[in-house]
Amino acid sequence: MAIVRQRVESGGFILFLALITVALTLVVSSFIGALLWAALAALLFQPLFQRLLRWRPGQRNLAAALTLLIITVAVVIPAMIIVSMVIDQAAGVYGQLRTGQINFATYFEQVHGALPERIRRAIDSAGFGSFERAQLKISQAASASASVLARSALSIGANAAAFLLAFGVGLYVTYFLLRDGERIGPAVVRALPLEPGVAQRLADKFVAVVRATIKGSGVVALVQGALGAITFWIVGLPAALLWGVVMAIVALLPAVGPALIWTPVAIYLLATGAIWQGVVVILSGVLVIGLADNILRPVLVGRDTGLPDWLVLVTTLGGIDLMGLSGIVVGPVAGALFLTGWQVLTEQRRMRADTDPAAQIAATDDTV
Repeated sequence: MAIVRQRVESGGFILFLALITVALTLVVSSFIGALLWAALAALLFQPLFQRLLRWRPGQRNLAAALTLLIITVAVVIPAMIIVSMVIDQAAGVYGQLRTGQINFATYFEQVHGALPERIRRAIDSAGFGSFERAQLKISQAASASASVLARSALSIGANAAAFLLAFGVGLYVTYFLLRDGERIGPAVVRALPLEPGVAQRLADKFVAVVRATIKGSGVVALVQGALGAITFWIVGLPAALLWGVVMAIVALLPAVGPALIWTPVAIYLLATGAIWQGVVVILSGVLVIGLADNILRPVLVGRDTGLPDWLVLVTTLGGIDLMGLSGIVVGPVAGALFLTGWQVLTEQRRMRADTDPAAQIAATDDTV
């Protein structure tokens, strides 16, 4: 009877923990993004906090405040300036789309007319059915993109107060995570309902993927986007900063990367007679933007995350579709923890098979 009662009480406590966890998640759901980025910032800038703490031993509050100040000055303020400039350029592009000054179908026609006759015939019969149909599809895609751009701009204006509130909450939480992170992290790992070795392994994988995604993929993407914006500005492309930001976003995707942006731009420039501009874009894309990844990533990423490129691509795209900007980190982290969890399970099963005589006999019988 005592055993039954103990099981019931244990099950009731687990149910209580599950329900209260769901309730807390619902309560803070409006700030999930802010809390996530606060945790990521605290994790990424923890080495800087430790360095400041060594400079002022015992003054954890001061070290956390200085770290937060550095984050604000070096990251937050420049990011806000760039975002405001991108919004201005995006609004200008949207206005030109509405007035017809930018017509993607016309650009496509110019490129199509500059191609050799054999290639034009191959394109016309490659699934569009006709050149006019291709123009219609491009016009519809451009109109849809313009609508999305308009809705995004209105959303930014309408939700400015909510954004500032979430931003303030994120900074506030970041301060405490920096100051108390050395105690919070191990406490969370110990509280996980897993074997200590498994919990520590998953925590190590989480930290490795987060740092690799932000320090490696994130910083490299920003550098490639900046190089792309400078290149587009040199050749006189309108809204160069906007297209540089778009290049930084696609640079997060393995396999395709920045070439998805600069290649069509180079083709258009060459097809419309802007030869030197097209050559500059190609040379910059291959020799500067393309090599930035190979040079910077080994320096910024301390250790390999063990994720194949195809999984990084799928999880990043899926994460962005599910959670927006936060999915850039959440997607690869989910993929890494998925692989690590199954690897741990496989290793545990192999260890049991090696130590269990019955399992060894059954395996021998199966082979016979």
